[in-house]
Amino acid sequence: MVLVFSLVAKGIAQNQTNYWQQHVNYTMDVTMDVTNFQYDGTQKLVYTNNSPDVLHRVYYHLYFNAFQPGSEMDIRLQTIQDPDKRMITQDEKSRIAVLKENETGFLHTTSLTQDGQKVDFNEEGTVLVVTLAKPILPGEKTVFQMSFNGQVPLQIRRSGRNSSEGVALSMSQWYPKLAEYDFEGWHADPYIAREFHGVWGDFDVKLTLDKEYTVGGTGYLQNPQEIGHGYEAPGTKVKKQKGKTLTWHFKAPMVHDFMWAADPEYLHDTLQVENGPMLHFFYKNNPDIIDNWKKLQPKTAEAMQFFNKNIGPYPYEQYSVIQGGDGGMEYAMSTLITGERKFGSLVGVMAHEMAHSWFQHLLATNEAKHEWMDEGFTSFISTLCMNEIMDQKKDNPFENSYKGYYNLALSGKEQPQSTYADRYGLNFAYGISAYSKGSVFLSQLGYIIGQDKLMETLRRYYSDFKFKHPVPNDIKRTAEKVSGMELDWYLTDWTQTTNTIDYGIKSVEENEGQTKITLERIGLMPMPLDILVVYNDGSQETFYVPLQMMRGEKENPYPALDRAVLTDWAWAYPSYEFTLNKAVSSIKAILIDPSQLMADVNAENNIWQEQ
Repeated sequence: MVLVFSLVAKGIAQNQTNYWQQHVNYTMDVTMDVTNFQYDGTQKLVYTNNSPDVLHRVYYHLYFNAFQPGSEMDIRLQTIQDPDKRMITQDEKSRIAVLKENETGFLHTTSLTQDGQKVDFNEEGTVLVVTLAKPILPGEKTVFQMSFNGQVPLQIRRSGRNSSEGVALSMSQWYPKLAEYDFEGWHADPYIAREFHGVWGDFDVKLTLDKEYTVGGTGYLQNPQEIGHGYEAPGTKVKKQKGKTLTWHFKAPMVHDFMWAADPEYLHDTLQVENGPMLHFFYKNNPDIIDNWKKLQPKTAEAMQFFNKNIGPYPYEQYSVIQGGDGGMEYAMSTLITGERKFGSLVGVMAHEMAHSWFQHLLATNEAKHEWMDEGFTSFISTLCMNEIMDQKKDNPFENSYKGYYNLALSGKEQPQSTYADRYGLNFAYGISAYSKGSVFLSQLGYIIGQDKLMETLRRYYSDFKFKHPVPNDIKRTAEKVSGMELDWYLTDWTQTTNTIDYGIKSVEENEGQTKITLERIGLMPMPLDILVVYNDGSQETFYVPLQMMRGEKENPYPALDRAVLTDWAWAYPSYEFTLNKAVSSIKAILIDPSQLMADVNAENNIWQEQ
């Protein structure tokens, strides 16, 4: 497995002449004290500079420092109009602001060297600024040796201790994590509210803690016969270890994060996916939830197979579903989800977080800048997954995403999707833009290029960009190659503006036994149009108006109906006319977009019916 991933990394460096990405190897040894939730660790980090640039500084993320009164996360929580309800008290005060000293989080570097030489470093909130002892030249490697200590905060957001469901340790964002440097430069973003960007690499992690705790998370356990806790080979005995602690040794090849969770009451089940990974499930020994967690397991295997088929093969040999955190959050080879849910909700959060294994942990977009590619694409594919594995049989499974988008677009509070994630004025605007509008980007793309071409686009996008850091242009160019259409207009208007789609039927008039239909473009965003005409005799036919700037046409989405392809509509013209060789009296109704996959903000003017 490690060899395979190292070859993948080499291929990236050697075969993509216009693309490069940095590489890290982490070796960490950490000891956790479960009486006070403080920990000490050492980290050896081998950093390869695959960029064409000379680096004079590096930056680390120290995420746990956000959980201190007065931090940027705390102040933003106190000043945003609609704070995250998980992060405020019943009297609407910041939960971070009222933390006692032994409840806060912190992560501090106590020593740091580069190739054996001491370096100057300065802690600036959640970012460690490091001035190098010597520059890192293009193509060179350097080795950082660090000692650090931390304290796990009370469970407030994503990571923490003693969650509301009683999980002892949800250890995400817990270690000093090297910031990403790419073609745009450094991404040493402070941790304020949103999500992450990381460097691809291999992790070798040893965790020492109380032997009563069961640990699950990222990576492959290297010493299962010493550990037990459900990891040992079936029918074998575990070597009894002396002392009060166990040291768990995990390795994770070619990932960009490492999460673990631990609790003394975890039950640990496994399930082998046919032609897929081993699934691990960790959940509290709580009689109220055990039945749902047992039923969740075959659904998790179904979800894995759905994503393998519709996106591409999951490349790792394990995936862990772990009760913990404060909702649902994806990590490399694993997820943390709250577990005290109704069964449908439990399956839903599992499917969404597992889908992130493709859209974020294999297609690693910069979530701070392109969160809609992460959350939106995940929402799209997990919605399709739920429709299938839960037998929902919805005609339009994306209906809720469209409703969310319309709510935002008509609220007057929308910001472009190109807005930096922390710069949204409202959590409401961020959430709908990332999840709902991001999902509609794909479902509407299917309306433009055709559903088969959309799914082909996703599979090719995964094949071409897995283990990389794709940007919006990459999904657009993939769709162009698959469809043969020009789609720059779509990416630009949908993601970089708040332009809306609004087409209407302006008039239906009879002239010498023929019917002239006049359409109008009211919104600024262009679209091709599918038009359904229903006649009084029960017959139907469709008309397709291509958008001129697309330079192409999709296949007939309604093969059971006759379709007429009309002259292209050039966007600048506000109206468009076409004629039917039938009298108005023969027409029962005319409808723009019978699929309802075009995100038209005013559906009322999309239909004409006989009077």
